[in-house]
Order: sequence, then C-alpha cells, then structure tokens
Amino acid sequence: MYVESPPGHPAVTVAAPAKLTLSLRVVGVRPDGFHLIEAEMVSLDLADTLSFGPGDGLEVTETTTGLRVPVTDDNLVRRALAVVGRTAHVRLVKRIPAGGGLGGGSADAAAVLRWAGVADLVTAASVGADVPFCLRGGRARVTGIGEVLDPLPPVEATYTLVVPPFGCATPAVYRAWDAMGGPTGAGPNDLEPAALRVEPRLAEWRDRLGRATGETPVLAGSGSTWFVPGAHPGDGRIMVRATPPLLV
Repeated sequence: MYVESPPGHPAVTVAAPAKLTLSLRVVGVRPDGFHLIEAEMVSLDLADTLSFGPGDGLEVTETTTGLRVPVTDDNLVRRALAVVGRTAHVRLVKRIPAGGGLGGGSADAAAVLRWAGVADLVTAASVGADVPFCLRGGRARVTGIGEVLDPLPPVEATYTLVVPPFGCATPAVYRAWDAMGGPTGAGPNDLEPAALRVEPRLAEWRDRLGRATGETPVLAGSGSTWFVPGAHPGDGRIMVRATPPLLV
C-alpha cells in the first residue's frame, strides 16, 4: 500500500496498516522460550505512514498515546532495513499506539519490506514473528510463533477500539502467562488474564467499553487495546474496518 508523495518530493511514502488479533490461543512453548499460538488476524484501515528519502536516519512523530517508540537499532524499522541491506532516511508517523497490541512495530517493519520490494515471508519472519502477517495483510489463520499464515477469505467488518493511555509490553505479558501456569482465557484471547495481572488498569477500560456498547470486549493481542464488533461511536472510541490483503 503506497501513498504517493507530492510532485517533486523525493520521498516515497508507504502505509503500514495495523493488525487486529480476533482470537488467540497459546498452545505451547518452544525450547527457545517462544510461544506457539493459534490465532485469527485481520488488517485494519488504522495505519502508520513511513516516508523514505535519501540518507540514513529515523525520525518518529507520535500522534497517539502508548509506550515510547525507540529510535535505536532495536527499532523494527532499523532492523528491517538491515535485513534487506538498504539505507534511507525514514520519517515515521505513528498512529498505531505502541504497546497497544495492534502490531504497530511489525507493521512498520513490513512497510520497509514492501518499499524494498521484498515479499518473502521467511525474510519477514527473521525481523519479527508478526511481520509476515503485516507484510501480507488481509485475514489469516496464524500459527507457529506468528510466522505461519493460512490466508482466509476477506470479510467486510467494522470494529470499535478503545486504546488506554498506556501500553502493555508483550514480553512482560508472556512472562506473566508463564508464571500463572499458562491459563486459558474465558474469551477468545488466552493472554487476557496475564495482561490484567501486568496492568490491572485494563479492567476499568474493558468495563467502560462493555457498558457503553452492550458487547463483551476482547483484548487485542497482549493489550492494551480492547475491541468489540460493530460501530459504536462515542468519546474516546475508534472505529476501524478490516482491509484486504496487501500482497497476493
């Protein structure tokens, strides 16, 4: 997905759509400590944008709340550039809340790969477990540690998100899940009990969304975003739509 730059502007701008994990079961742990999952994911019309120009560097403009986005070599944009052997001066506008469980960092890395003309899912997986899905987009059954995709037919769907003004660090949530003995979530996301232990304030935001919509909110990935199906406009809520695949 490309967004054309103004005439005469040297940069190329690429959209980086968020992902929404509709269901997530943790089905095992590999010897290296990575968790095996069975999930269903869709890409959304909520997206960061990355502008690639001459030079070498990373600028981040944050337009949302959440965890701070580092500009060090650990940033997935830098890691993706290194994997494809390219350099660029990248201006990243963050609209996907960092730490919100919406795959923002992986989406940004996938945008780098698309800019570089790389469509290989193995290469994407070497950057991060969620990068293959974010590279392809659409709707898929996701297994392994997140790198195995089974595309599913696209659906037209709208979701309502609530994003608290704080994030949840994925490694901390998985550590808590391990420490709790690997609980199964009461709903479609096994990570909900662990995320609530890591960040008890999540319960307030879940209950607020549930009361306002009459639906049972589901945690997006490892949190902190909660979502319900359908459009429920209101203060602090974000309406998003599922989007078709980026690669076929």
